[in-house]
Amino acid sequence: MMFARSFAPGLSRFRTAASALALAGLAAAVPMNGARAADSRFELIGPDIKVMVTRNGQDLPISSVPSLAEGDTLRISAALPGDQGAHLMVVSAFLRGATNPPPREWIGVARTWKDKANEHSLNLTVPKGARQMVVLIVPETSGAQGTLVDAVRGKPGEFVRASQDLNQASLDHARLIAFINAINGDNATHPEDLQRMAPTLARSLSIKLNEECLTKVVDQQASCLVEDRDTLVLSDIHTNSLTDTLTGAPTTLALSLSTTQQGGAGLYSPYIGVVRDLAKLFGAFSNPQFNYLPTLSELKGETASLKLNSAPSFNKPKSVMVMAMPAIGADSPPQLRNPTKGPICAPGNALVLPVEGAPLVFATGFAHDMAVKVTATDGSTREYPLTPRADLGGYAVVADSLPPGATLTMHMHGRWGFDTFDGPDYVVQRPDGGPWTRAANATGPLVAGRDNEVILEGAAPGCVDDVSLRIGNSATGRSVTYRAIDATHLAVTVPLAEGETGEVRLDIHQQSLGTPANVTLRARAESSRIDSVDIRAGDSEAMITGQRLEQVVALTLGDVEFRPDGLVRDGRIDRLHLATSGNTRAGDAGTAAKAQIKLDDGRTQTVSIKIGPARPRIDLISRTVNAAPVPPGTRPLRFASDDLLPEDAELVFSVRAGANTVLGSGDAIEVAPAGSQSGLRLTTAKGLMATDPTVLVATMRASDLPAASFGPLRYRLVKADGQLGAWQPLATLARLPRITGFACDSGGSLPCTLTGRNLFLLDAVGADGDFTRAATVQPGFTGSSLKVPRPADGALHLRLRDAPQAKVTLPAG
Repeated sequence: MMFARSFAPGLSRFRTAASALALAGLAAAVPMNGARAADSRFELIGPDIKVMVTRNGQDLPISSVPSLAEGDTLRISAALPGDQGAHLMVVSAFLRGATNPPPREWIGVARTWKDKANEHSLNLTVPKGARQMVVLIVPETSGAQGTLVDAVRGKPGEFVRASQDLNQASLDHARLIAFINAINGDNATHPEDLQRMAPTLARSLSIKLNEECLTKVVDQQASCLVEDRDTLVLSDIHTNSLTDTLTGAPTTLALSLSTTQQGGAGLYSPYIGVVRDLAKLFGAFSNPQFNYLPTLSELKGETASLKLNSAPSFNKPKSVMVMAMPAIGADSPPQLRNPTKGPICAPGNALVLPVEGAPLVFATGFAHDMAVKVTATDGSTREYPLTPRADLGGYAVVADSLPPGATLTMHMHGRWGFDTFDGPDYVVQRPDGGPWTRAANATGPLVAGRDNEVILEGAAPGCVDDVSLRIGNSATGRSVTYRAIDATHLAVTVPLAEGETGEVRLDIHQQSLGTPANVTLRARAESSRIDSVDIRAGDSEAMITGQRLEQVVALTLGDVEFRPDGLVRDGRIDRLHLATSGNTRAGDAGTAAKAQIKLDDGRTQTVSIKIGPARPRIDLISRTVNAAPVPPGTRPLRFASDDLLPEDAELVFSVRAGANTVLGSGDAIEVAPAGSQSGLRLTTAKGLMATDPTVLVATMRASDLPAASFGPLRYRLVKADGQLGAWQPLATLARLPRITGFACDSGGSLPCTLTGRNLFLLDAVGADGDFTRAATVQPGFTGSSLKVPRPADGALHLRLRDAPQAKVTLPAG
C-alpha cells in the first residue's frame, strides 16, 4: 500500500547519529508487536497534519501557537499524497482532566478520503473546561470510531499524560534538531567557525557541549559535536546527558528552560516520565484491535510533520498514531533577559541583540513578529525587524542603516502566540574616536601596592575592545581588566601590586579605530591611614595615631593649623605629634568639628573629631642653671640668661599644678628635645621632689638626656594613669666650643685670632651684639683658630649654632 511505503526509513530527516542516540531511549520504552524494540528510533516519516488556529479573528499556524484557549477555532486536516492508498481517520479529542472523562461531543472524526470538506477535515472550537487535546491518526476500521471514543473516555488520565509528555518531548526534540541543523549547516559553509559558534549555539538552545570536539582538527569537529552521546542534554541547569537520563539514571531533575509552561516551568523532563511510564501507558491502550504509537511533531508553518519510532501496522492490531497538541489554558510570554551588563557595540549596521532565558524562541516559531524600537539621540524612533540567530546568541537586527549618534536605546518586543510581549532594553553604541578622561567625580591618585579601579568617561564605552597599561617610560603595555558601566563610563582595573609609582598611562582601544585614546594618571604611595586624632581644649598641639603618618604635612581645625612636631613608631603604629605656631589654640571641650589632614602629595583627608577635655597642666615657676667648673686651660664664657643650658651643666626648675590638675606621688615629668616624643623621665625616685601638694622641684643634668640632644628642650606632666600634659618650653640645650686663647694684633681688618676646640659649634663671632662686624664660621669647620674682629666693647660676642638666639660673650681680657 502506498501509505505504508510513505513511512520508509530512507526518507528520514534524522540520519545524524546524535538524534538517533538521543531518541533511542524513548523508543525503547514503547512496545512494538508485544516486545520492546531495543534500537527503534524516531526516524520514520509519518503523515503531515495541517493545523490553523483562529482567535479573535486572527489566524495563526500551529507552529506559532504555544497554547490553546477556550473559544479558539481549529482547522485540522491531513496532507496526504495524491496516490494515498490507505484510508486514514483523524480523530480529535479534548480532555478535561485525569479523573473527568470528556463528553462524547468533544471527540471529532474526519475521514481523509472523503471529498466533502466537512468530512475530510475537522473544524473545531475549544470547549469551555478543556485542558488538553490529542489527535489520533488511525487506518479505517469498522467500529474504529466507537472504540477510540470508548478508549478516550474510559482512560482520560492516560491520554492527558500522553498529551503532556509528547508535547514536551516534541519541544525538546525541536531544540536538538535546531542544534544539529545549525552545526551541520555551519560546517558545510564555514567549518573553521565551529569553534566560535558551537559554544554560543549550545548556550542559546540549552544543549550541553562536548568541548573536546573543538580541540580536534576542523574537518572532524562537526561530526564529533553531533555524534557523541554525552553532548546532547535537555536540562539547561544540570549536566546529566540525555542518554543517561533515558536509560533510567536516578534523578529528580526539573526542567527550567523559561518561565513558560512550554519551556518546562514546574514540570519534570518528559523524557524521565516517558522512559519510565510510556510503555505502561501505551500498553494500557492496547487491545486486539489497536496498538498505539507515540509521535513527535516537527512544526513548520501550519504543518506538523509527524515522526515515528516504528512503522505502523495495517493489520490487526492496527496502529493508532498519537499526536500531542498544545496545552489549553493561560500562557505567559518568555522572560527574555539581556545578559550584557553595559552597552553593546555596533561598529557598522550589523547588530545582534543577545537574549537569555528561553531556548524555545530559537527552536520554535512561538515568538514571532519580533522587532526592536530604536530611539536616536534626538528622540526620534524607528522600528526594525529581528531575526532569531541561535548561533549568535540573540536576535539580529535587519537594517540597512541605523540612526546617527554614538548612543542609541533599543526596546525589543514581539508576539508570543496570539499575545504581545515586551523583551529587554539595550544601549547600543558606535565608536566615534572622541577623547577619554577620568570621571569628574573620581578624585585622588592611584595607590601603589594594590589594584585600583579607575572610572573613565568618554563616548561609546561598549565599543572598547582593549585597555592597555603603560608605567613610566615603558614602550609596551599590558592588557588590563575593564567593563562598561553605563553609556558614558568605563571601569578599569589598574594593577599596581608591585608598588609602582609615577606616571601611569592607559591606552583605550575601540573597535574599528586604529589609534587608541590616552589617559595619563599618577600612581603614588598608599596614603596615610588615620586611626584617631586627639586634640584637647586649649591645646596648641595634637596627636594623630595611624600608619604612614610621615606623609602628613598639616592638620587644620578651623583657623588653627597644626604642623608635624615629631613622629614615633611603635611596631606598625605611628604616632605623630603636631603643634601650632604662635599662640593659636584649639577650642572648647566637647566641640565637634571636621579636621582637614593634608598629605605631602596634595591629597587631603577629612576626619571628624571631638575636642577632648583639657590636658593636665603644670606651669614653670623658676629655673636655675648650675654651670660645671671651667676645665683648666679653657676660657670661661658668660651667658645673659638662665634659658641656656650648657651640655655639662645642671638644671633645677620648679613647676606648679595648673587649674583642675592634682599632683600625685606617681606622677612624672618628661623632658625631651623639641620634635621628640621621648627623653628623660623624672620621678620621685629620680630627680623629682614635691615641696607641697601643688609644687614640684626637678633636678637634672644635661648629660642625662639622650645622646646627641641639643636645641630647645620642653617638658610635660605624665600622670600616673597615663594622661599626658601639653608640651611646654623649658630651656635650650647648647654644645659649647672650648676657647683656649684670644689675641689681637695692631693692624689688619681682622686683627684678632680665636683659638680652641669644636669651633664648628660657633655660627658667627661679632665685634658687637648686633653682629654688624662679624666673622662667619662655615658649617663643618675643622680648624683650631679663627680670624675675628677686634671687640668694640671689651668682649667678643658668640652666636652658637645650637642656640642662635642666646647671648654669649667671651671677655677680651
